[in-house]
Amino acid sequence: MNSTLHPVARLADVVKRYGQTQALAGVDLEVHRGEVLALLGPNGAGKTTAISLLVGPQQADGGSASLFGMAPNALAARRRIGAMLQATSLPETLTVGELIDLFRNYYARPRTVADVVALAGVGDLLDRRYAKLSGGQQRRAQFALAICGRAELLFLDEPTTGLDIDARETMWRAVRQLVADGCAVVLTTHYLEEAEALADRVVVLAEGRIVAAGSVAEIRARVAQKRIRCVSALSREAIAGWPQVRSVERDGERIEIVTDAAEAVVRQLLLEDAGLSELEVRRAGLAEAFVEITKEAA
Repeated sequence: MNSTLHPVARLADVVKRYGQTQALAGVDLEVHRGEVLALLGPNGAGKTTAISLLVGPQQADGGSASLFGMAPNALAARRRIGAMLQATSLPETLTVGELIDLFRNYYARPRTVADVVALAGVGDLLDRRYAKLSGGQQRRAQFALAICGRAELLFLDEPTTGLDIDARETMWRAVRQLVADGCAVVLTTHYLEEAEALADRVVVLAEGRIVAAGSVAEIRARVAQKRIRCVSALSREAIAGWPQVRSVERDGERIEIVTDAAEAVVRQLLLEDAGLSELEVRRAGLAEAFVEITKEAA
């Protein structure tokens, strides 16, 4: 059966207000099996509200939200999801191992403790009381709890905040493994390199509306901006004065130029510096595209 015909989660023309503030204004969103959907946007864009409507604590003021074709607060739907949210309340006197045992009991077909530990990389935390963990360690434990139940849909709201590089890489590997096994993942993150590394699709929210959607490549292609890197003897000030050069940074011999007219700037570089070397031209990354798209939306 084609899973694209049956999304595991859906928002249809959803409106949500908090008093006079409209958090979501007619949002349409679908999540499909075996994909990572990155939900991006500046603070206050509506990302957390969208997740809250799908996880179940809140209800839309207009439109509809569904999980597996059911209401998000239906027990049968909730047993098929895992969630790692920003605001989490857990029994602080329990150890991480005890918390994993507790959460496994909520599901009909939980992962084994060994599977959870291996995926989440929390073997060093099992005998530690949750209250004694650092912020980053608590996030690692929360991820372990989110994957206990073999979730078909996993919500990760800023999951790697406070994690060091090794812990972040461990979580990324786990997410890729889960998706390869058919799990769908909804990811919100302020680390745009994280979205670029993991996402199959990106949805950008601004002021409660979707302002861009597509693959990472499609989002990046919306911005003409490119980066030129090279080794050059030309001064930063000289290059900064050229037409259509947005910015120039020098680091020793190396120069990085941001421009909307890469071909013209490259020709000028070659014309004025016969010793130019190590020339590289790159399309704007997701971070640059995100900045431009949200700036336009504002």
